[in-house]
Amino acid sequence: MSRKYVLHDGQRGSALAVRVTPRASRNQIVGVLNDGTIKVHLAAQPSDGEANVELVEFLAEVLGVPKSRVEIVAGTGSRDKLVSILDMDVETAHQRVLAHLD
Repeated sequence: MSRKYVLHDGQRGSALAVRVTPRASRNQIVGVLNDGTIKVHLAAQPSDGEANVELVEFLAEVLGVPKSRVEIVAGTGSRDKLVSILDMDVETAHQRVLAHLD
């Protein structure tokens, strides 16, 4: 069953719906689905939380924020994740993601 997420502003930041594909040749944002989910390819393996750690590091770099402001709040064991970005509105986050589309 596929879970649907949408971008939204929270009280302390924004949330991004992300679909992760591990074992890619490199880390990259490859697209945005019709429902607003961001497709991300990661070089990391999915085991032992490697991909989750790499996703947080990659998104922090893309968004230009410290890793401490990026948190996976849902879907840690799934390809579909909900990621919180503290102190950033959804419009800023969306623009920075689009700027990194490959």
